[in-house]
Amino acid sequence: MIGCFVTGTDTGVGKTLVSAGLLHALARHHRRVVGMKPVAAGVVPWGGDWASEDAIALRAASTVAVPAALDNPVLLPDPLSPHIAAARAGVQIDIAAIVRSYQALAALADAVVVEGAGGFHVPLSDTTTGADLAQALALPVVLVVGLRLGCLNHALLTAEAIRARGLTLAGWVANRVDPAMSAVDENIAYLRARLATPLLAEVPHQSALKARSLAFALPEHWR
Repeated sequence: MIGCFVTGTDTGVGKTLVSAGLLHALARHHRRVVGMKPVAAGVVPWGGDWASEDAIALRAASTVAVPAALDNPVLLPDPLSPHIAAARAGVQIDIAAIVRSYQALAALADAVVVEGAGGFHVPLSDTTTGADLAQALALPVVLVVGLRLGCLNHALLTAEAIRARGLTLAGWVANRVDPAMSAVDENIAYLRARLATPLLAEVPHQSALKARSLAFALPEHWR
């Protein structure tokens, strides 16, 4: 079973788009692919109930339909940092329970793409962060870099934090979130050299970009 954990240099850098794109790319090689959003903060009406927009997007890109308790075990109403949203909802985010949901999900699929919340160290509680969740899942990590001023520092710090947890940085994605950014190609070249991991995709800046249209250079062992 193939699995990866998608994190970003910040919130709003396109993790959901990239995660959905990865699901579509993996579906060209594997019959059963499914996305997972372990912790989501913020809801919209969906099917007579409530759901996370991120989870909805991942479900649309998946080829396996699973219970919400598996692909989005922690759904918090308020669109805030998870530790604040959880406190307001009276919820304790249990990493061990999320790992059990992932294991059950993995048993139903050939490939699972797990999308983290916010950046790598986003707080999940007063004592835990998204990094603790990634470490507990022990999956190779895909880093989404939002290309804008400051991204070099953010990307290098995040890569360092990922590796400090003993995790494999399987690759990175360059997402042109700022259409006015100068020297984009030079920034990408710098990160290619310094991150020392494959560039899996370059995402152009388009307001209505479809995840299915993204081109990924998947690692050989993911095919």
